[in-house]
Amino acid sequence: MSVPATVRDLFDTLKDKLALEWVAGEAGGSRYLKGKLPEAQDQPLAGQLNNIHPNRIQIIGPAELAYLSTLGKNSHQDVMDKLFWGLPAAVILANDSEVGQAFINYAERTNTPLLRSPLSDNKLLSNLQYYLARALAESITVHGVFMEVQGMGVLLTGDPAVGKSELALELITRGHRLIADDAPEFSRMAPDILTGSCPPLLQEFLEVRGLGILNVRSMFGGSVIKKEKYLRLIVNLKRLSQEELVGIDRLQGSYSSRELLGVKTPEVTIPVAPGRNLAILVETAVLQHIHRRQGYDAAQDFMERQQKMIFQNREKRDH
Repeated sequence: MSVPATVRDLFDTLKDKLALEWVAGEAGGSRYLKGKLPEAQDQPLAGQLNNIHPNRIQIIGPAELAYLSTLGKNSHQDVMDKLFWGLPAAVILANDSEVGQAFINYAERTNTPLLRSPLSDNKLLSNLQYYLARALAESITVHGVFMEVQGMGVLLTGDPAVGKSELALELITRGHRLIADDAPEFSRMAPDILTGSCPPLLQEFLEVRGLGILNVRSMFGGSVIKKEKYLRLIVNLKRLSQEELVGIDRLQGSYSSRELLGVKTPEVTIPVAPGRNLAILVETAVLQHIHRRQGYDAAQDFMERQQKMIFQNREKRDH
């Protein structure tokens, strides 16, 4: 799981992009963007002012302020009570909207972060939804090397000392790109999409036994580094016994899937043995996976061709 993000995190990250300014309620900067109370877990993360199904971040623009100005004293008081005592993560004023001192006093009294941005409410909401989806996404760290191979995100996994980093180094020299060595982090950005990235401490570094820590950017140039990528294929490097090797389906190969954060990702197991060129095998596994996604199955094609030939030979014999 990702570390809970706070309003202060949001402000520090987006203050320049969204031209945010802090109007009031700075004491509430440590509020979590996703509420800790059970009733806050299912709240929408951001949206225009809504007191019936309140958002964690309530956006107020000229339309909302115009609506508030039409309310009578009691109704206005009721709306303000629900807005601030509902303990939202923050209230953001769009379009550089100005509010009265009473509004600011509510924010101060409830320690509710009150921010302002010159952006329109729609543009503000679009940016916030993108940030919140990434900041609050479920995440997991997996042991392995995450690379971009043939333009596809590929996770190399296997037992320690099986040769993952050496394989990654060879793939880099063949024009592919490193994302993360040893401990890539994967986040679920959508119900069926995992994005992999590298922890800041490990960025650009690759550990190769016997050579130690290598900075591949300084050695091979910035083009060999990729910041993040969707995970599309897992390659499991495995030393197999003779009995296990014999048990692999020679037509279909060794394909399965692995579930991370509730998302199933295709996995292929490649036997590790002296003399096998693992870099070429990984490249070929990626191309094979691309073919499969496009609907082509070489094993099925072969079997159909074989059946056709058997049928043709049988017809020749019958004639």
